[in-house]
Amino acid sequence: MDPIEQPVARSSVISAMFLVGGTCIGGGMLALPVATGVAGFFPSLLVMLVCWLAMTISALLLLEVSLWMNEGAHMISMSQRMLGNPGRVVAWILYLFIGYASVVAYTAGGGAQLSHAFEMFSGTALNKPISCSLFLVLFGAVIYLGSATVGRVNTILFSAMVIAYVALLGVGVGHVDTELLMHRKWSVAWLSVPMFLTAFSFQTMVPSLTPMLGRHAKHLRWAIVGGTTLAMLSYLMWQWLVLGIIPAEGPDSLAQAFAVGAPATHYLKAHVGSGLIFYIAEYFAFFALVTSFLGIALGLWDFLADGLRIRKDARGKIILSLLIALPTLWFAVNFERAFLVALDSTGGYGDSILNGVMPVLMVWVGRYHMGLKSQVRVPGGRVLLVLVGLFFAGCFVFELANHLGFVGP
Repeated sequence: MDPIEQPVARSSVISAMFLVGGTCIGGGMLALPVATGVAGFFPSLLVMLVCWLAMTISALLLLEVSLWMNEGAHMISMSQRMLGNPGRVVAWILYLFIGYASVVAYTAGGGAQLSHAFEMFSGTALNKPISCSLFLVLFGAVIYLGSATVGRVNTILFSAMVIAYVALLGVGVGHVDTELLMHRKWSVAWLSVPMFLTAFSFQTMVPSLTPMLGRHAKHLRWAIVGGTTLAMLSYLMWQWLVLGIIPAEGPDSLAQAFAVGAPATHYLKAHVGSGLIFYIAEYFAFFALVTSFLGIALGLWDFLADGLRIRKDARGKIILSLLIALPTLWFAVNFERAFLVALDSTGGYGDSILNGVMPVLMVWVGRYHMGLKSQVRVPGGRVLLVLVGLFFAGCFVFELANHLGFVGP
């Protein structure tokens, strides 16, 4: 064992593996069938496997960089050391972009879920400003109370989400139509790449895993690979279920969900004919959105407090609350498809650079310019780094071209 490694209990490795998987799995799962429905199950399956492999490799590259650093170093200090001030500035900008865009997405989706729930019980739906504001107040208050409260609430909600997910699979498996799974449109499959990058996004927590597992390279590899594999298998079953129940086109279809920016769970009842699966899906969607919101919002809260040197006293908490809530509410209310657009943008723009290109560049500089040695080294040398770097750079370019209207389905 390397002298700087510390003994780690097997339970800690499993906990870290679940933490990685749980960070990946969340609100993004609700958007995946909508983003991939037009392409179909098998084309999206191929895209998912490619993105899973690329994001797993990028996390292992980031682990290599993390083990070069002193304990406690995170993305900002890592990018500063390896890429200088330009890298530090880019890391700052992209972290803020990913954080705010994700919080906007989950607020928009959570507001829609609250509106649906209110309509089920009262017969009247809440308008978007009220539903999004209510979601922010309810769960922003959990963030305000501190990380200990967030941890307790998140554990309860995540457990409920797992139960709802298993129940949803159990109830829905008999309604899967294999003919729907045969739908294929390969020409648009690549459009789901940004959403899959978001779905496997957890890399910024790798520096936190390093001290958690005593800087033990083997255990860290197991936690990363095991966690992303757990997420991939969960997505596989979810895609199979939803794309096998909801048709790609027509009334109450995935194309319709895409057009209005709604989660796929809203359309399950129309094709199953059972109220039970609808209610389970609504519970699952709500828990998934809230757990994702709590994790991302807490990270953004701490990032702003540290970066802007805001003390977490009564006055500082109010400032932090306003810095997060006001822009989030404005974007969530004023953008019709905020849920899907925000999640798609974080993958295409944020994850492709911060969690893709930058780890490649940092490892290249560390290995071949600084001559740093590591306990963990992804095989493949320069060839692998070039291929992974080109993949993520290509994702960024395609997303930019798509939004500018130069390419499209």
